[in-house]
Amino acid sequence: MATWTIGTLERELADGGVTVAHWRCTEEETVGTGDDAVTYSASSYGTVGFTPDPTAPDYIAYADLTEADVLGWVWESVDKDATEESLAAKIEAEKNPTTADGVPW
Repeated sequence: MATWTIGTLERELADGGVTVAHWRCTEEETVGTGDDAVTYSASSYGTVGFTPDPTAPDYIAYADLTEADVLGWVWESVDKDATEESLAAKIEAEKNPTTADGVPW
């Protein structure tokens, strides 16, 4: 299951309006147990910009924001399902590589 987080927010000090959210989505899968366990991981990072309107009826003051509020805003601009599918595909590619590097000697 993917984990979404907001790393930081940029805001206007005058009115507290959030102008940019920095988000990260991470996915991990552990295969095996004990000493034989291998953990595969993938992540995606991005930013989303906003134009806050403190007079709007749905405006949320900076001090009252929750991570869930901001993630909702992010998902209005970022395709949540496509991002998670992309990370799952990266992990599958790690688990089942089709190329390798090295030298034969």
